[in-house]
Amino acid sequence: MLQDIGDHLFKNEFSLKRAPLDTDFVLAFKDRDVYVKGDGKNSPLTFPRAFSFPKEKLTYLFSIDENAYFLYNDSCNALNIEGFEWQRNTVLRSDNPRIECFAGFTAYHLYNWYMSNRYCGKCGSLTTHSKSERALCCPNCGNIIYPKIAPAVIVGITDGDKIVVTRYKDRPYRGVALIAGFCEIGETPEQTAHREAMEEVGLKIKDLTYCGSQPWGLDSNILFGFMARVDGDTKITRDEGELAEAFWITRENIDEIQSTISLTKTMINNFKKYGFDLKSRDA
Repeated sequence: MLQDIGDHLFKNEFSLKRAPLDTDFVLAFKDRDVYVKGDGKNSPLTFPRAFSFPKEKLTYLFSIDENAYFLYNDSCNALNIEGFEWQRNTVLRSDNPRIECFAGFTAYHLYNWYMSNRYCGKCGSLTTHSKSERALCCPNCGNIIYPKIAPAVIVGITDGDKIVVTRYKDRPYRGVALIAGFCEIGETPEQTAHREAMEEVGLKIKDLTYCGSQPWGLDSNILFGFMARVDGDTKITRDEGELAEAFWITRENIDEIQSTISLTKTMINNFKKYGFDLKSRDA
């Protein structure tokens, strides 16, 4: 999956001491666009280096191995670096190279949090950066704001050699998906899985089995994946407001997905290869 970057070491500890070096990477975002070179398909993605930016406008985010990644805090100003351009952040849904796509996802997560909390939600004052932890602080009322991480579940509902797949109704992504949804107040992820299965496709489930997790920075999520067996009636009652399609498909009719950067695609591929046998699944 996207976060699986092999022997590379991801270091997300907060630090004010790491000054940008000319060779460090800079992530610049503008709403849902990212400033990048390459398309992740025919050419690898890369981010501009710090020597192209005023150092006082860079905020340290994290490091991978010896390379630090910084956020550019002034994307409203025009950028004109040869070879780089603004592209929709979905270009990061690639693995060419995976390490940079993971960095882009994670940086966007932090960018979105910073941009959404420039003002205190309690009193409306401008927030400032904490000097001791990754947090935004209100100097007026003392409110402390930590990065938003929204838990959500993905559920593969199976019946023997069949699994329920869906297509979303009003989202740019048109590929197949699994049952998914956010955890609500007072719920465990397991309870969310049962509720979402009933809400989206009208199915009761049993034998709920955890099979993996994934940070998904484009939507500020932490995803929990579960496989389950249908409990009783297999007739699908689709949530027409949420889903364009929902149907059972057999393992042999599932097209193997080449890119498994997402937890959903990994779960579908694993079911095609191994069925419900989670002991044999790919990581």
